[in-house]
Amino acid sequence: MTVTAITERLATLRARVLQACRQAGRDPGGVAIVGVSKRHPPAAVRAARAAGLHDFGENYVQEAVAKITQTTAACWHFIGLMQANKTRAIAGHFDWAQTVTSLQLATRLSAQRPFHAPELQVCLQVQPEPAAGRGGVPAAALAGLAEEVAALPRLRLRGLMFMPLAGLDEAALRAEFRRVHGLYMELRELGHELDTLSMGMSDDLELAIAEGSTMLRVGTALFGARSHATPGDAGASREQEGP
Repeated sequence: MTVTAITERLATLRARVLQACRQAGRDPGGVAIVGVSKRHPPAAVRAARAAGLHDFGENYVQEAVAKITQTTAACWHFIGLMQANKTRAIAGHFDWAQTVTSLQLATRLSAQRPFHAPELQVCLQVQPEPAAGRGGVPAAALAGLAEEVAALPRLRLRGLMFMPLAGLDEAALRAEFRRVHGLYMELRELGHELDTLSMGMSDDLELAIAEGSTMLRVGTALFGARSHATPGDAGASREQEGP
């Protein structure tokens, strides 16, 4: 995809965000866009960077590292299923890890973050209601895990990340977004200095903004349809899909 095409898509996306923020009575400057570039070539990422996009999200470590080494001055978010055998690469190459679900994973990221690197920005992936096929920290365990992760060196706890189940109608999706926002506010009330609520994708970003999202993970609306070829990472087929 060319820089011109990406620039046009990015302008359209920003217009959507602006309109959604106006309708919600929110400052559009408080909503960040992460371009989900998984299964798109490095050239597409470079085009998006040239168009002014700064943040990129990847699900698959091996695929991501190849892009990170070919793209300058970008901020990289890991948004896939986090496996213990991938934490060293995540800690070494990414700026954000959005899918922390256990103290074990957080402890590994903390120990493996290079000492010369700035703190790794971390979100806890939350599971607001138990459901088959859904990953994340159960709501009841969230406060305890947040306390433990916030105490680890070389990490900075920034907030929550949420991936809804596919196929929810608008009312059900809005209710889930609202529940996650409530959990986020509860952690802030407990004294955690959180500023990031990562929820909302290409098809539901307006609802997410209305319910308090501060970070959108957008793939299709920016890069178009992606290849469904399986990346080289072991276990990649089990990693969660992004937007």
